[in-house]
Amino acid sequence: MKKQLTAVLAAAFVMGVGSTTFAAANPFSDVPQGHWAYNSVAKLAAEGVIEGYGDGTYRGDRNITRYEMAQMIAKAMAKNPTGANKAELDRLAAEFRDELDALGVRVAELEKYADKVVWHGELRYRYRNTRIKSDFGKIKNTRNWIMMRFEPTATVNDHWKVKARLDATADMKTDTSSDFKLKQAYAQGTYGKFQINVGKLPFYTLVDDGMLIDDEFSGAQLVYGDKFKVALMAGRWSGTNEIDPSNYGGGEISYDNDKLYIGAGFHHFRSDYFGTLHDVFGKRYNKNTNNAAVWTVGAHYNFGDLQVRGAYAQNTKAKDWKKSWTAGLAYGNADKSKRGSWDISADYRYISPLVSLAPTYDAAYAGSKGVEFAVRYVPLYNTRIELKYFHGKDFITDKNAKVFYSRVSWFF
Repeated sequence: MKKQLTAVLAAAFVMGVGSTTFAAANPFSDVPQGHWAYNSVAKLAAEGVIEGYGDGTYRGDRNITRYEMAQMIAKAMAKNPTGANKAELDRLAAEFRDELDALGVRVAELEKYADKVVWHGELRYRYRNTRIKSDFGKIKNTRNWIMMRFEPTATVNDHWKVKARLDATADMKTDTSSDFKLKQAYAQGTYGKFQINVGKLPFYTLVDDGMLIDDEFSGAQLVYGDKFKVALMAGRWSGTNEIDPSNYGGGEISYDNDKLYIGAGFHHFRSDYFGTLHDVFGKRYNKNTNNAAVWTVGAHYNFGDLQVRGAYAQNTKAKDWKKSWTAGLAYGNADKSKRGSWDISADYRYISPLVSLAPTYDAAYAGSKGVEFAVRYVPLYNTRIELKYFHGKDFITDKNAKVFYSRVSWFF
């Protein structure tokens, strides 16, 4: 069956779909084994929507790229199938929409076949065990929970899309769950190298790879560039205190040529929350200061499968614990679309709670310093397992802290 199917795909590619505007030099990744698109193509081939060679045979056994798959879909679209065949083509056109667009198939034509709303999602299981020593004994905490996430993307027109994220969690220990919450909802406009985002947006400090913040904020973001990018953000952020959200403004500049990434950013927050930090942390935070001013820099370089990376950030309004930094190595790439892929990493992290206001880390946490080890593995298509271990010290107790974290993600 596998040889016959790959032969069908190869035959359709050889026969072609007419002239295109796509440059052959553009790379496309392989459609991995087990991808649902293969079953859809097999059904269409059985119905004669996708054809083999002129003598009715199918020959060849090789990998198929997303570009080749898009060529076959474009050819099948020209036949205007109906009924169940059209339903199969609808799904394929939605999945390979970007590749079809690159082939020169007009978006207006695609809308006849692909849904205007494309859904992606994830079911995520997580376990986290934290042990921190103190003068009063050992502090222990264990969490065991599941999260369901949906991420719809709706096409408005040639330039605008609407995106959203909805999350719900369930505590495995207490058998309780939350309602779905709207985490993100925003409009995204793209005009060449210029992009506009407005609404409830992803808030990820890209320059330091999430060392400062991985959350959401309400406002606007303007991005311009390709390899060299400039991003400006402004709005309101409730990550510090939902009762008194911070007024936020910031910007980042970066350069990325696939091997080297380097960038710098500045983020300013104003809220009465910061005025309470002097009382909580004493002289570590400036008195009568109701804001935070954080600048950050980061870089990574890829030596093939090996990546060297690091980041540094400082809050100029803090007197002590005024910096966060991280440095480490990573090897491999646990790509969820490639069965058997994996990666490992080791990073030293110094994460000040006065600088890293909502860091992305799973084992290391705001107010800790030490080494975080991680390994990720993809046993099946769209399934990834992660294990992380942090060993270091807690800022408050200045004693040993250990965190074990595991996660299994199913993507769809």
